[in-house]
Amino acid sequence: MQPKRQYMLSLTLLGCLFFIFGLVSWVNSILVPYFKVACELTSGVQTYLVTFAFYIAYLVMTVPASYLLRRVGYKRGTLIGLWIMAAGALLFWPAALTRTYGMFLTALFTIGTALAILQSVANPFVTIIGPHESAAKRISVMGICNKFAGIIAPLLFAALVIRPEDRQIMQMAESGLLTGSALETALDEMIRGVIVPYVSLAALLFLFGILFYRSPIRDINPDRDNRTSAGENGSDRRSVWHYPYLVLGVIALFAHLGSQQISVSTIIGYAQSMGMSLDAAQVFPSYTLACILVGYLSGVILIPRRITQQQSLVICTILGLLLSVLVLVLPEKASIWSLVLLGIPNSLIYAGIWPLAIRGLGRFTSIGSSLLVMALCGNAVLSLLYGLMTDHMSLQASYWLLLPCFAYMVFYALYGYRIEKW
Repeated sequence: MQPKRQYMLSLTLLGCLFFIFGLVSWVNSILVPYFKVACELTSGVQTYLVTFAFYIAYLVMTVPASYLLRRVGYKRGTLIGLWIMAAGALLFWPAALTRTYGMFLTALFTIGTALAILQSVANPFVTIIGPHESAAKRISVMGICNKFAGIIAPLLFAALVIRPEDRQIMQMAESGLLTGSALETALDEMIRGVIVPYVSLAALLFLFGILFYRSPIRDINPDRDNRTSAGENGSDRRSVWHYPYLVLGVIALFAHLGSQQISVSTIIGYAQSMGMSLDAAQVFPSYTLACILVGYLSGVILIPRRITQQQSLVICTILGLLLSVLVLVLPEKASIWSLVLLGIPNSLIYAGIWPLAIRGLGRFTSIGSSLLVMALCGNAVLSLLYGLMTDHMSLQASYWLLLPCFAYMVFYALYGYRIEKW
């Protein structure tokens, strides 16, 4: 196969992977309020265990995933990751039949484990597959695929799973009009709506895994390929911890992903706290992700033609900090739109941090990539911390958690990425 054709095929299949990442990740924004009613959850911490169980897998499983990939290779690792994700989707079946919250959390952790493997494959692939200076542009293209899936995920879930009578059940359960055995029977029936969509998803994941494995995409060796493309910068360094800009980048990515998850997964609950119905509130994550999509498209157009990926990171982090302040100080009905608009700066922060943090790692590229993927546990930790805060203060006041996150990202964008030695 000709190199250009192979390059485009690789990008297309990687785009499909990132679409899958978005589909299974961003549906959590509607699973949070859905499980709150269906599984009769009573506290903010319980509710946000959905995102915690899903994303804590990145912290627990990323290092084992890196060893797996070294042993079996990246293409076979992709196949294994997709099949593990299919197994996680299948677990929704027994979880729904028994209406067991713990089993749903196990299913979400399994899907998160698969994503830890697949992110360890996809991110180095996208970074290495072409010139380093356009890595942010390629990541932006992948981000478009991811966030497009994110836009449709909650709407698709609502269309396929939540029936009109389910909406009535949810309203009656929340208002206390439906209680006792009648409530139990209604919730048992309602939650079984997840079975067919998730079993169908499992079948598609199984088939896509086979397609990817049999494709002519070449396998990669990130340690070798990154050394070739970026140079063996600092080859005398004996540990990945001797790269301060990587370590600081991991923290920046942790802050970014956690704050982004808060802005998307909590917005339905924030809208409902103002008296909106689930029907009205369920569209807000899609609005936020649409803003992220706009930002990604801007990145594809502007980077590196007009601005560098580092300059875009500075602009986005400062804008994110300003919008976070507005979320806190504006009246609720106006502040929710500041929360929506956070999608624009959030769009290019990931694409800015990753190439800056992984540049020139040479033989440490694999472990460096694993550390960056582990930063996705920020989604778990910060969303659970937000849930804990909402048990003690208003939903709007709890958004102050965004401020230190964006302040640190500004530091990394302006200075942290340049630190070569401790």
